[in-house]
Amino acid sequence: MLQRAKGDRIGIGVIGAGAFAKSGQIPAFRLCPDAAVVAVCSRRAERAETIAQEFGIPHVFTDYREMLKMEQVDLVSIITPPHLHYPTVLAALEAGKHILCEKPMAMNLDEAAAMYQRAEARGVIHCIDHELRFNPTRKKMKELIDGGYLGRLRHLTVAVSAAFNITPDSRPWNWWSQKSTGGGILGANGSHYIDLLRWWFSEISAVSGQLCTCLPLRKLANSEEMRQVETDDLCVFLCEFENGGQGTIILSTVDHHPRGHRLEAFGDGGSLILDGQGRLWGGKEGQEQLTDLTEPDPASALEGIARNMFPMSFVHFARALVAAVRNGTPPTDAATFYDGMKCQQVMDAVSRSWEERRLVEIAEIQATEK
Repeated sequence: MLQRAKGDRIGIGVIGAGAFAKSGQIPAFRLCPDAAVVAVCSRRAERAETIAQEFGIPHVFTDYREMLKMEQVDLVSIITPPHLHYPTVLAALEAGKHILCEKPMAMNLDEAAAMYQRAEARGVIHCIDHELRFNPTRKKMKELIDGGYLGRLRHLTVAVSAAFNITPDSRPWNWWSQKSTGGGILGANGSHYIDLLRWWFSEISAVSGQLCTCLPLRKLANSEEMRQVETDDLCVFLCEFENGGQGTIILSTVDHHPRGHRLEAFGDGGSLILDGQGRLWGGKEGQEQLTDLTEPDPASALEGIARNMFPMSFVHFARALVAAVRNGTPPTDAATFYDGMKCQQVMDAVSRSWEERRLVEIAEIQATEK
């Protein structure tokens, strides 16, 4: 049975003090009138203390296990590098907390499956931070697809074009550069689009992918020392959907003239196109001109929220998640640990495809018993 909140307001504990904690999650949770961020945890005490002072968070921890003992914490948000998700989630489940886990969910399908199974057994609300499901325009696209706007999907292209890894010193060598900590663009952005494609269309049945490292060396922070990069800054994969459609996904962090996030989907009854400015264009069969179907985002007018689709989308997700914890029911449209597990299965298949240089059926990737 789902646990309900213990106090008048939903108490939120944030584990991780990175960029999105400060620019996305904490500001959004502060806009929820029946919630409060009551604790923040980071292994680096100065980072946690800085965020706590900025946002008026009363409790600071360097050990998440100590934070999880707090009765005031109803919901734990885990915003750490991927290799820390599994042990942190298991500890939060043992403490009986509702959980929001950052994407990608885990390091592999075995971890993801164990997290999902234990969360279900504990009867808590469990979500993955795929906030783009709550972006108004992407929700509109979901409604159109479900309503038959495209007809039967024929093919689609996703292109993520960014420049934050464009030179060896544009981003320092850190966990993002290491396989053992879960870095790379497939997990960072690919997980978002695998989740959206599953949500919009159907399950992915097979993939063929490449994971490339365009810049093999990066500088350590505040140093001239160069370190080897082990992860992908460019990922390309083809996918087949169970409904018969085909997809091409291109994810790059090394583009000199980046074009943002774009998607084009074509069916036997029409087309839907998301451009680099986040606008949605659509056309039905026989219609010559595309129609602007963009749904305005009211979060763009909120003070303290960055004008970026991720933090703005998280505002809507935060409200839905807080309401879900209050009511004791899973939030509608949110990605659960089940969705995170299915996404991890696809990512593991892309990795195997590149290692073995072949098409991989998703059914080949199965969790082992733990």
